[in-house]
Amino acid sequence: MKKVICASILTIGMLCTWQAKAQEQVIDEVVAVVGSNYILASDIETQYIQYRAQGTVANAEALRCQIFEDMLFQKLMLNQAELDSIEVTDDQVNQTMDARFRYFIAQFGSQEKMEKHYKKSLLEIREEFRPIIKDQLMVEEVQQGLIKDVKVTPAEVRKMFSALPKDSVPVIASEIEIGQIVKMPEISKEELDATRDRIKQLRDRIMAGEDFGALAVLYSEDPGSSRRRGEVGFVGRGQLYPEYEAAAFQLKKGEVSEIIKTQAGYHIIQMLERRGEQINTRHILIRPKISTTELNNASNLLDSIANLIRTNQMTFEDAALKFSDDPNKISGGLMVNPATGNTRFPADVSDPGILSSNISRVIRNMNPGDVSGPVDDENDEGKQFLQIVYIKSKTEPHMANLREDYTAIQEWALNKKKADVIDDWLSDKIQKTYFNINDAYKNCNFKHNWSLENQ
Repeated sequence: MKKVICASILTIGMLCTWQAKAQEQVIDEVVAVVGSNYILASDIETQYIQYRAQGTVANAEALRCQIFEDMLFQKLMLNQAELDSIEVTDDQVNQTMDARFRYFIAQFGSQEKMEKHYKKSLLEIREEFRPIIKDQLMVEEVQQGLIKDVKVTPAEVRKMFSALPKDSVPVIASEIEIGQIVKMPEISKEELDATRDRIKQLRDRIMAGEDFGALAVLYSEDPGSSRRRGEVGFVGRGQLYPEYEAAAFQLKKGEVSEIIKTQAGYHIIQMLERRGEQINTRHILIRPKISTTELNNASNLLDSIANLIRTNQMTFEDAALKFSDDPNKISGGLMVNPATGNTRFPADVSDPGILSSNISRVIRNMNPGDVSGPVDDENDEGKQFLQIVYIKSKTEPHMANLREDYTAIQEWALNKKKADVIDDWLSDKIQKTYFNINDAYKNCNFKHNWSLENQ
C-alpha cells in the first residue's frame, strides 16, 4: 500500500490530519487564534505523526514549525472565506468526498481494507471527514478568487526559465503517449431479459415479506454496498444515476421501487431515510453479463485491427477513428492523463487513479510503435470491455529545455506566479488580521512575518 503524502496549504492536503487522528490521540491545547478560528496542539502533532510515518524526520521542530505555518495560512484563508460569506453546498462536499475516497480506496486496494485499517465503516469515515472537506473547499474558493485571472506570457515563461540557476533546472522523467482502441461488446437481448427476470424474482420475494438487506448481502452485485445490506448512505441530488435518483426521491420510508435500469444494470431500491434533499437508500443491483461469444468476437476483431496497424496497412489514428468505441477516437485515440489534462503519462505509471492496473502492466515492456494484444478491463460503471493499446512516443529522462518541454515549463511558471500572488496576499492579510500565537512557537523560522509586533 502506498503511503499518503500530506500537502501544504497551497495544494490542500486530503486525508492527512484525519488519518493521524484516527491512529493516535494527543493532548489538546490552543496554540494559535486567527480571526475567529483556532489551531490546537493536537492538529499539529497529528500531522507531524503522519509525516513521521513516511520516513525519518531530520529536524522534528522545523517540521512542526512548517506544519504550523501551513495551518496558519489555512486559518487565515478560512477567516477570509467567512468574511466574504463564501458558502459551499452539501452537494459540493459530497461530490468532493466521493472523488477523494475513490482515490484513497484505490490506494488501500479495496473499501474493505480501508475500513479494516481504521476500524470504521466508510459511512462513519465520511461523516468525520465532512467538516474537513467543507473547510478545504471554502479555502479553495478564496484561492481561486485570487488566482483566477493569473496568466503567463511566452516572454515571461522564457524569462523565468532563463533565470533559474543551472543546478535548479528540473529533470523531466521519461514520459509516454498512449493510444487506445476500445470495443464495448454488446449485451444480447436474451441476457437483458434474463437479468430482469432474476431481479424481478428478488423483488417478488421482498414484496412477499423476505428481508431486503439479507437478499442484498446474498445477491447484489454492487460490492460497495452489498456487505452493508445494500445501504448506499446519505447522498444529495446529482450524485446518483439519473434513473436511480428519479425513482428514489419518489419513495416513502420503507417503500420498495419498481425495477430500475441504469448504466450499471438493474436495481430495486428501498428508501431508508430522507433529510431534506439528502436520501439514504439501499438497493440490490444485478448486472447483465457479456457472453463469451461476444467477448471472443470483440477480441478477434481487435486482434485483426492490431495486425493491420503492425503491418502498416492502416495507421493507428485511422484505425481508432474507424473502429474505436471511445470518444477520444476523434483525437487519434490518445488517452488523456486525468492528473494533468494532457496526453503524457509517466513511463513508470503506478498510480491507480491514472491508469488501470491492467493497462499499467501491459505497457510496462512496450516501446514506441508497439501495439498490444486485446486487454480486458472495466469502466467506472463496472462494464467489461476490451482494448488494444499503442505507444505513440516515449521521451528519455533529460534536463528540462524550452524546445521539448515548453508546456511543462509554462505550467511551472504559471504555478510559480500564482504562488507569488497568494504569498503577496498573505503578507498583506497578516498585517490586517487579528491573530495570537503561543510563545512555544515564537522561535520558528517562518516564511512570512507572523511577529506579534504586528498586533
